[in-house]
Order: sequence, then structure tokens, then C-alpha cells
Amino acid sequence: MWPDRRLMELFKIEHPIVLGPMAGAVDADLVIEVCEAGGLGSLPVAMLNEQQMRDQVAKIRDCTAKPFNVNFFCHTPPVPNNAREHAWRERLKPYYQELGIDPGAPVPSSNRTPFDVALCAAVEELRPPVVSFHFGLPEAALVKRVKDAGCLVLSSATTVKEARWLEANGCDAIIAQGAEAGGHRGMFLTDDLASQVGTFALVPQVVDAVKVPVIAAGAISDARGIAAALALGAAGVQIGTAYMFCPESKILPPHRAALKQSRDDETVITNVMTGRPARGIVNRVMREVGPITAIAPEFPLAGGALAPLHAKAQSQGSGDFSSMWSGQAGALGCEMPARQLTRALAEGAQTLLRKMAG
Repeated sequence: MWPDRRLMELFKIEHPIVLGPMAGAVDADLVIEVCEAGGLGSLPVAMLNEQQMRDQVAKIRDCTAKPFNVNFFCHTPPVPNNAREHAWRERLKPYYQELGIDPGAPVPSSNRTPFDVALCAAVEELRPPVVSFHFGLPEAALVKRVKDAGCLVLSSATTVKEARWLEANGCDAIIAQGAEAGGHRGMFLTDDLASQVGTFALVPQVVDAVKVPVIAAGAISDARGIAAALALGAAGVQIGTAYMFCPESKILPPHRAALKQSRDDETVITNVMTGRPARGIVNRVMREVGPITAIAPEFPLAGGALAPLHAKAQSQGSGDFSSMWSGQAGALGCEMPARQLTRALAEGAQTLLRKMAG
């Protein structure tokens, strides 16, 4: 009953459902379950070193023969700005004092590794079936090497212009990421948040603008969202927030508790947590410092000064200084194992599509 089989044929999967690659929330355990249920599991690598990536890929391959995706960030490394970083530390100083942390302690590094020559060499060796990128694409020579290794290439577009650029630069399919989506915005040709488009306005326009399959992403948390996205011309969907409810997700207890209580109006796009716009559940630091502030250092440096606050608050059961990413439809999520959820989403969407077909 799937109306467009291009994505399933491209990826060799049973259902047009892609697991959102959520760094910190997803590891091999969740990837394996989605793959085994017939979707495309996605392993986020941005917070892993090369050996950790290799270990995770090996675990996936030990547990499933199904295709999977490995996801990388491809942001430009930040240029240090001592004045800006000092201003950021000063802004956060009262929180350090409140939680009994030395404000003068060295700032931990923020671990967000962009795709580079070393990671490209690892991809050439590991040859995952699918490689996806966030924040555009790496340099053309690296994209060519990935494709020459036999990997399919995906990336996220937040506007039609970005989608056309991705198609012209080698993407085999494009993720149309609406403004409702949780986590970091994939925007790369603009930094104007006001220009960002909602999922169900963006998807049909991207479908009309490119020839490659389009994957809808953003506030798709149940079968109704899948059916609606496919009706608008998407060949598949990418789902993130709904999978964070699964027992296989690695989110921390305050994040899980916040998700269970989330409502439609409790997320905002903020740059406070990392220095780059991302949608998450509002917490104390986002509310009091942001949600958008000019003093936050460049991505991912803003997260370094927050790390000690995050650790101390987490130890007290609080998410006041944690990145609790979520899309706007988090309230539609429900707790069940990832394999069961994938199958339920596929079956529910197919039932709705049959009804729509009459």
C-alpha cells in the first residue's frame, strides 16, 4: 500500500521509515531494532570518536544484516573568540555559584566532530549502506569518496533552495526538515530563523523542486503524520522524537520525564545549548538566558561552559541545563519497544492510506 516505493527500493527496506539520528539518544541498540522491523536505523556519530564509531558499526552488523545509515555533522569548526567566550562564562557565572561550581575552572571541550578526511577513510573501510549529513554536505571531494565507496548519500534541507543545492551536489535522497522538528536545524544556506518553513508547507514544495526521493521530517510522531506526509508527495518519513520514548533510547531521566509531560507549546528553537539553533523542551537556562542570545559562542562551543552545570543539575535529577531535544508533536509519543513502534507506525499508516484510497 505504500504509494511511492522509490525510497524502499533505494535503501532496500520494507517500510519508508527512517530513524532520526539523534546524538546522545541513539546508539546501536535502537538502530538494530528499527532495522529489524523493516525501517532504516540511523547511527549518529557526531559525539563519537572514530573507535567508538567502529565499535558501534560492528555491533550493528553483528546483530542485523539489514541496511543502516551512519550520520555525520559537517559544520565548519568554530573560530575561537575569547571576548565572546568570556562574556558567555560571565553570563553563566551566577549559575556556577548557585550550584557550588568553581566559575574559574577550565571549560570542558564540546565534542561535535565534523566529517573530515579521517572519518571519510573510516567510511571507505566500513562501507555503511547509507551515509547522511547534517548542516549541508562536506567538501565535494569527500562526498565523491563516500559515493565511490558504494554508499548512498542523504542530507537535510530546510528550504527549497537548500534541497536543490543538495540534489545538485550528489544527494541520492533529501530530508525535508520542517521547523517543527526537534534537535538542530539542518539549515546551511541561511542563518535566518525567520525563513524556516513548516513541514507540511515545505514537503510538497521540495517534492516539486527535485527529482530524488524526499523524506519528510518534523513533528511526525504517529501513523497520521506518516500518511499525511506521503499524501503530500514524500517517499518516506524520518522520525526522531517518537523513538526517544522507547526503552532502547539513551536519553537521561529528566529528559524522559519531560517528554512524558510535554505539550505542543513547550518547545522552542534555541541557540543557548550549543550555539546553533535547535528545538528542545524549554528548561531554566533556555528561559532565562535565551531562547536566542547573541552572546552564545559559535557551535558547538556554547555547550562547553554548560557541561559542568548540566552534570551537577543531572545529579540532582534536574534538566535545567540539559539539551532536551524534542519536536512539537512530542505529546503524541508513546512508550513501547522500538521494533514494536516501527511496525505499529507502518501498519497504522498503511491502514490510513487504504482508507484514503477508498
